[in-house]
Amino acid sequence: MKNTNYTIHKHCHHNAWDNSLEPVLSVDPGESVNFEVHDASGGQLSPKSIAADIPKLDLSKLNPLTGPVYVKGAQPGDTLEVEIENFGTQSWGWTAILPEFGLLQEEFSEPYLKTWDLKNQQTAEFADGIEIPIRPFPGTIGTALPEPGEHDVIPPRKNGGNMDIRHLTKGTKLFLPVWVEGALFSVGDTHAAQGDGEVCGSAIEAPMEIQLRFKLHKGKTIQEPQFITPGPLTPGLDEKGYYVTTGYGEDLMSAAKNSVRYMIEHLEKTYGLTPQEAYALSSIAVDLKISEIVDVPHYLISAYLPQSIFK
Repeated sequence: MKNTNYTIHKHCHHNAWDNSLEPVLSVDPGESVNFEVHDASGGQLSPKSIAADIPKLDLSKLNPLTGPVYVKGAQPGDTLEVEIENFGTQSWGWTAILPEFGLLQEEFSEPYLKTWDLKNQQTAEFADGIEIPIRPFPGTIGTALPEPGEHDVIPPRKNGGNMDIRHLTKGTKLFLPVWVEGALFSVGDTHAAQGDGEVCGSAIEAPMEIQLRFKLHKGKTIQEPQFITPGPLTPGLDEKGYYVTTGYGEDLMSAAKNSVRYMIEHLEKTYGLTPQEAYALSSIAVDLKISEIVDVPHYLISAYLPQSIFK
């Protein structure tokens, strides 16, 4: 990690968006902060955890956020720029199927857990011959909402929240709306890798450090987050092409479900994975894309599997 102005340790966390929270740190625009972030379980899982531990999770402790940070001079109507400068090393992570959660929750009711060794820092082994590139990013990131009271951190919101955008990697500049004095910024739910859609409900969830630099755009107002990527979206994945399954539906959700079902079938038949393994791998490595949206009510979602993960 680079030298930073400040470090916020992971015990300074909260589990809801709430604009009445006292900030744990105040910074000037231009300053850089190192955040220690819990894994999405809030420390309830470990490298020794097993699938039987999943139903025991206290859901109120999921997705803890480090912060909030008060940015001096930030006022409602401004835009907060957050540059993702760096990530610390990762040691381990987990991917789970949680009952009653995920795109295909009706079909996957049994808990599943995969723990990962991330010490290589470049790739992580899913199974023999399947290597996942490590591309760390924060799953949940945002500013305080204008509405009073506590707001669940699990869904995405107009403040950012649990967006799970895997392109918020090193070098990205994220722009967030400011609704309260000081912005009250928080970050959490760090991931080592994920596919677009995070279809089983989890990525490679991993505790890590993330270094962020803040900049303030006075008088520039946006309604929801925007961002600039530093370069190509899929470096290291495109070279060997993709296997793609398509799903048709009369709404985007049913189309997405069909495309993932067909991808799971492909992974089972081609690589000998169990249905749960194929579902989890789809969450980690498969990107969902809207291929057809204009011929209402006929929609098409495509699921892209990078061939480069197979050795």
